Amino acid sequence: MITHQVRVHPSADNLAREDQLAWKIAEVAADAVDVVPDVTDMVINRVIDNAAVATASLVRAPITAARAQALAHPTTPQSTQAGKQGATVFGCAPSTRVSPEWAAWANGVAVRELDYHDTFLAAEYSHPGDNIPPILAVAQHLADARGLTGAELVRGLATGYEIQVDLVKAISLHQHKIDHVAHLGPSAAAGIGTLLGLSPEVIFQAIGQALHTTTATRQSRKGEISTWKAYAPAFAGKLAIEAVDRAMRGQTSPTPIYEGEDGVIAWMLDGPDARYEVPLPAPGEAKRAILDTYTKEHSAEYQAQALIDLARKLGTEHPEVRDPENVAGIVIHTSHHTHHVIGSGANDPQKYDPTASRETLDHSIPYIVAVALQDGAWHHVDSYLPERAARRDTVALWQKITTAEDPEWTRRYHSTDPAEKAFGGRVEITLTDGRVIVDELAVADAHPLGARPFAREQYVAKFRTLATGVLADDEIERFLDVAQRLPELKADELAGLTVVAPAGLLEQAGNPEGIF
Repeated sequence: MITHQVRVHPSADNLAREDQLAWKIAEVAADAVDVVPDVTDMVINRVIDNAAVATASLVRAPITAARAQALAHPTTPQSTQAGKQGATVFGCAPSTRVSPEWAAWANGVAVRELDYHDTFLAAEYSHPGDNIPPILAVAQHLADARGLTGAELVRGLATGYEIQVDLVKAISLHQHKIDHVAHLGPSAAAGIGTLLGLSPEVIFQAIGQALHTTTATRQSRKGEISTWKAYAPAFAGKLAIEAVDRAMRGQTSPTPIYEGEDGVIAWMLDGPDARYEVPLPAPGEAKRAILDTYTKEHSAEYQAQALIDLARKLGTEHPEVRDPENVAGIVIHTSHHTHHVIGSGANDPQKYDPTASRETLDHSIPYIVAVALQDGAWHHVDSYLPERAARRDTVALWQKITTAEDPEWTRRYHSTDPAEKAFGGRVEITLTDGRVIVDELAVADAHPLGARPFAREQYVAKFRTLATGVLADDEIERFLDVAQRLPELKADELAGLTVVAPAGLLEQAGNPEGIF
């Protein structure tokens, strides 16, 4: 890896293109390095993971609305005549094709809705699997026209993960209340550039446009969290496709987008005196960043994963803590991020509101720990039902749970040593009889260093679990067969990387009317 020094430059410096971060990213994307076998295996796992959580979301309202919008934008006859076949939409038959940016939109919402796919946390937060819908949509759309195969798709996805992870390691967005999808626009544009074998010049322009159009505030993840939380990354993927399209047509971007005196760093991030060190692969170096990421066993914010596992354990070992009458108070000692984003340190009263939205509850660690303690389990639907959130004994226990920032957990959260890096915390339960129960967990059971690390078997099992009762059995097996053959897929097989709902299922969800 090469560490690139990134800072703001006055316009008078006339910073050379080759010295700009967007160009360095473009060079990495254009580097036709082979994908190593363990990266290929993990790409397959994450394609399965995305499809699993999308399947579980097929009839939820945000997905229904996004799908209706996408279906209103079918592939044009002119595109079809040029061999550009359009992309598939989760739930619909492969023969139903829409314009790729709209497929990325609908599929991106489906993937993100349950907050249940992969994650990478460092200086910034991220869900790198958000790169898959836009890159896959372009691959399906141009498969015939450009002879794209599963191998090219794997290369594009490896780049998308690499760039997003590298940016997340170096540049904090949330510190300045900028939403983390500002790293997704550039990474998805870079991944599409790799997929299509574009030149550094074209990818550079696309990255600049994608970044410029995907910077937004973090209010989408603050206070009363709305359905837009699922839409925000899908919107970034959609804009990345549009940015690449414009760049391929010769259109240029704001330059330098990162380093300019009126650029993103100067006015949205650390300001004119900022200094960042961004790691990127050297020429010829394999893109391995996907191996640093991890998925979720539970449908909740990633920083809740280890605490769900710990709460299930504590509730099982000490069933008396499930009754609020026995509990004087519960304090979760954890990192700055967990305390301030999903804990009581966020100062969001909605995190203690039994009528709060699902999107808010899955970002409330006091609620999540209360339910996991009482139920000894976690379910992507049942754990968020309004009647579950409103249960009197749960509300009483919930109100007794607070978080506290612990410097040691914050230090471990930011550690670059994988063996030390931690996303959990220490739970102290004070009972009314004076006893204190204390336990801690650093990483989730499903984490690569956890008690039960996820491998192919677990990804497949997650897909089967979430698809059972939604998809027909033969459709489950068909998708798993196609996905696990990803590197060998021919152009005409890429359309099979979707799931098809049984007749009548999508119609049950309705068809909300809009402008389109």
